[in-house]
Amino acid sequence: MTRKYSLVAVTLAATLALNIANAQAPPKMKMTTPIPPSITTPDSVDTPIGTLKFFDGFPDDATVQKVYDNLDFSRGVQAFMSGMPGTSLVAMRTGFQKLGVINGTILIYEDRLDSKSLFLTGNTDSVYFSTWLNLKDGPLVIESPPKVLAFLDDSWFQYVTDIGNAGRDKGQGGKYLVLPPDYKGEVPEGYFVARSRTYNLWLMGRGFPVNGDLKPAVEGIRKNLRIYPLAQVKNPPETKFINGSGVELNTVHANDLTYFEELNEVVQEEPSEALDPERLGLFASIGIEKGKPFAPDARMKKILTEAAAVGNATSRTILFRSRMKDAYFYPDSAWVTTFAGGYEFLSQPGLRNLDARTMFHYYATGITPAMALKMVGIGSQYAAAFVDSQGKPLDGGKTYKIHLPPNIPAKDFWSFVVYDNQTRSMLQTDEQFPSIGSQTKGIVVNPDTSVDVWFGPTAPKGHEANWVQTIPDKGWNVLFRLYGPLQPWFDKTWKPGEFEFVQ
Repeated sequence: MTRKYSLVAVTLAATLALNIANAQAPPKMKMTTPIPPSITTPDSVDTPIGTLKFFDGFPDDATVQKVYDNLDFSRGVQAFMSGMPGTSLVAMRTGFQKLGVINGTILIYEDRLDSKSLFLTGNTDSVYFSTWLNLKDGPLVIESPPKVLAFLDDSWFQYVTDIGNAGRDKGQGGKYLVLPPDYKGEVPEGYFVARSRTYNLWLMGRGFPVNGDLKPAVEGIRKNLRIYPLAQVKNPPETKFINGSGVELNTVHANDLTYFEELNEVVQEEPSEALDPERLGLFASIGIEKGKPFAPDARMKKILTEAAAVGNATSRTILFRSRMKDAYFYPDSAWVTTFAGGYEFLSQPGLRNLDARTMFHYYATGITPAMALKMVGIGSQYAAAFVDSQGKPLDGGKTYKIHLPPNIPAKDFWSFVVYDNQTRSMLQTDEQFPSIGSQTKGIVVNPDTSVDVWFGPTAPKGHEANWVQTIPDKGWNVLFRLYGPLQPWFDKTWKPGEFEFVQ
């Protein structure tokens, strides 16, 4: 019996060995040719997502599960970064709607924007005015005040038109007619016409102080800014204003699973033609598709929650530790532009810089050539810093000094505003306005027109007038703004100093 079983075992082993040999090396057939190893798949592959197994190139069940989980996860991460232009404005609209700020109602910051409003890299230097526009019921008329800097962006944060100083009215004021994407009616004369690719738009504008006084800007906006339907042009309704100064408001998109719900909102509401098929296809691959409910199951919720976490971490890394050489203004400097590749983020014609787009939209709002193109004496320019002169993150418990050399190249004015690394909104300190600039009362300017500014938890003795408060155990970053930037800024013959740690 023993010998019989031994023969059976030997036979089974030989058969198994033959099968394995056959699986690894199929018999040579009449049409067999040499197959390059580079185009085949081994039976077992060790990868970052685990060991993947195949029978002659066919994945087993465990491999299928791993691969699809990874595919959905990676697409979720990419959707997080690629959909940010839309989710950022969905969050803006959500905040505005809570205040009733839409179409004929304008949010105006009469005493400037302060840190109570969570608003991506807002400034404390101007009189902001803003509203949400909806073109579902037809074209809207915008009567622009003179001497403002304003623009319209659509729901995907795509540029529509400038209004005011950088617009077609050239700061003299004028009437703009905004047409919805499906408009086929007559276009009346006497308007600066703009056609939107989406039904929803964001209007953002700024009025500027006159000799440090905000009142002329506030009065000019309240008196002249009007928004109403074209259908009511003969008897336009009253335009209402809400003062946003000191109001608690959140306009920042989510960083968790809720992010994908925000993304779904804009996909459902806007024409598919408003965005490229590639991104819409990416969103559809994770269940966000126009005309269909977004209803992820438990597995997909888990994957998208993890994707949001990694997408957020990736976006923060791209922003705070950029590896884009063309994002830096100067060699061995902390100063970066958030408009690498211009307002369309193009490395060259037809080539989008994806990291540049993510960097900007995670940090800021507002797409207009006036903030990105070289416009000497017009518009504005921005430089951001996230680290000190040694490349270390700016620490709210430490004191730093920065030197601005003589002849700061701003025709109108310049400023620093400090932001919270978490919210990318103004740092909420004991001061209403976490900022300082050429319009700050009492700021000390050196005899040669240079300026030294200190940032830290307490004011350095003797330098209180040139100090901005930070918070211990909290990170921060800063934007340096030039309004009416002059040629030395563009040709880089003038350069701001770095943040030097003060013992």
